[in-house]
Amino acid sequence: MASSPTFLLLVALFALISWQAVASDPGPLQDFCVADMHSPVRVNGFVCKNPMDVNADDFFKAAALDKPRVTNKVGSNVTLINVMQIAGLNTLGISIARIDYAPLGQNPPHTHPRATEILTVLEGTLYVGFVTSNLPAPNRNKFLSKVLNKGDVFVFPMGLIHFQFNPNPHQPAVAIAALSSQNPGAITIANAVFGSDPTISDDVLAKAFQVEKNTIDWLQG
Repeated sequence: MASSPTFLLLVALFALISWQAVASDPGPLQDFCVADMHSPVRVNGFVCKNPMDVNADDFFKAAALDKPRVTNKVGSNVTLINVMQIAGLNTLGISIARIDYAPLGQNPPHTHPRATEILTVLEGTLYVGFVTSNLPAPNRNKFLSKVLNKGDVFVFPMGLIHFQFNPNPHQPAVAIAALSSQNPGAITIANAVFGSDPTISDDVLAKAFQVEKNTIDWLQG
């Protein structure tokens, strides 16, 4: 039989390993936890609605994801259906998006801080890619890309900068993406760096990008 100090050490190590194994979003502890958007209580996510008040509409939205959308100035439109649109998604760790691309349009470089994304092309062709993180070598900032055709599927790992671009100058493209979070979040790199409020010092950005300050001022403008 192990001595008391050895036994305590083993227990401590087991607890540490177990904690690391569950150090992510916990799984649901009940069938569902429909978000109560009107509760004054603030938690990580949303408080559960009384199950007796839950109905089918809490899991439904007439989202018209089969209909085309008008694209923005970079030539894309993301229609995200997350917990803010379907309260029943609370704690279920999933959301969906339709993405429309104009000819030569793009969903510019961005990241989802809380979700992995899996994307499939419904119409057209997309050039997609992501960049790995700074460390470790030799895969530091490695760029992985692929041309996708109708029916193809591609995965963007959680938190990594990625994009989609429609290379066709004449035809639009459409994709559907599933994301592994009820609220994946999105950080568009150009907007965050050059369009923050208040702005990041041009001294900082000029040093980071190794350009003149007037170039940073122009980009921020």
